[in-house]
Amino acid sequence: MTIKWKNYSADGFFDELILPSGRPRKSAASLCKYIASLKDDELQERKDASELAIRTMGITFTVYSEEEGGTIDRAWPFDIIPRVITNTEWEQIEKGLKQRVQALNMFINDLYNKQQILKDNIVPRNLIDDSANFRPQCVGIKPPHGVWAHICGSDLVRDKDGTVYVLEDNLRVPSGVSYMLENRAIMKRVFSELFEDYSIRPVDEYPSKLYDCLAAISPRKTKNPEIVVLTPGIYNSAYFEHSYLAQQMGAELVEGSDLLVGDDDYVYMRTVEGLSKVDVIYRRVDDLFLDPEAFHPDSMLGVRGLMRAWKKGNVALANAPGAGVADDKVIYTYVPKIIKYYLDQDPILPNVPSYRCVNKSERDYVLNNLDKLVVKPANESGGYGMLIGPQASAKEREHFANLIRRNPRNYMAQPLLILSTAPTLIDHSAEPRHLDLRPFILSSNETYVTTGGLTRVALRKGSTVVNSSQGGGSKDTWIMED
Repeated sequence: MTIKWKNYSADGFFDELILPSGRPRKSAASLCKYIASLKDDELQERKDASELAIRTMGITFTVYSEEEGGTIDRAWPFDIIPRVITNTEWEQIEKGLKQRVQALNMFINDLYNKQQILKDNIVPRNLIDDSANFRPQCVGIKPPHGVWAHICGSDLVRDKDGTVYVLEDNLRVPSGVSYMLENRAIMKRVFSELFEDYSIRPVDEYPSKLYDCLAAISPRKTKNPEIVVLTPGIYNSAYFEHSYLAQQMGAELVEGSDLLVGDDDYVYMRTVEGLSKVDVIYRRVDDLFLDPEAFHPDSMLGVRGLMRAWKKGNVALANAPGAGVADDKVIYTYVPKIIKYYLDQDPILPNVPSYRCVNKSERDYVLNNLDKLVVKPANESGGYGMLIGPQASAKEREHFANLIRRNPRNYMAQPLLILSTAPTLIDHSAEPRHLDLRPFILSSNETYVTTGGLTRVALRKGSTVVNSSQGGGSKDTWIMED
């Protein structure tokens, strides 16, 4: 048996590779023909080879297990059939992402300085006053180039009509880019012949682009600034990524205890040769644990005095503390207005239609239609804390109704999108599975967008939850000629 595309059905969903007729899309025709030429044992060999590569390369993610009573490492779930996006479509997506991140950085910079957008009543002031991620400690700070979110991961989805939407923006400590890079490394091992025959745009320049982005914000103008990656430690779910990116950039991977702020308000790293001055910290620690002097006094993850050093311009932090104020899913609903306000442009990439529970009329609609909507809390991530109304029980919907009534500012709702699908290898056949895409945007003295991004797949049949912590996996993302 081999994969027969004419028998493949996406059940009415928009499929990234296969048309409703059963024929491959033009950009994926050669790939689909090649996959169909492989027999079952050949497909299994490729799948086994990918799993061996994952184990050999040590690609893992960390999850909390109640059964195990703590955190456990699991092998990265990966599907060997790639997702294909045409170069023409990608160029438009790239423009939209650059536009969006530019406006969001202008918004954050405005909030911590003039607050003109609040004075002009474009965004309600009470949303900022009640924001869990607005940091008063950052007021008056103007980071280099006016950039607060140096690394952004915006989640994109495609609806049943083929339209690409921005589902949410991740501006605090977005993760996943290492898996994008490792997915490509796995595919080059498993399908090396395809990279010789097809024109697939590369992704491996990201570590050097990240280094350049961080070096550009160094307060010390030197050819080789001291850049470190600050991790919470080995038990963090993204520790693999922290260590991977540090290694790829040639930067030091440090924990809070490895750094100190001197009497001169500069940051130093402890080394076997003594103290070494640090110029840039790519921090993967949440704001509130970053500096016990400024935030949680009992934090053991951060560095005492770090905010002092940053405010004085003696060290650069990426992403800047306080950037998460624009990570709020209620603020997300205002991004089209934010783009228009700062850039005088219409958004290139649309938002998913949304309802703000903080507004009574919209809240009433949400409460009366919980069985049709997805309800999200303002500041959760990873698919946690949300209600997928059409799949929820009456008891779960009533629970969420009470949560919304109790704290309407903390919730927004969206219609359940019919996410696009892509063929995914299940046993020896290709079955449709829902997916999204997380490209990464770097901003400092210039803006760079990854070629494609991390495609995340809901491996469970019928599921639209793509997060790896909840049963999701991933695919390599190929940007190819039309």
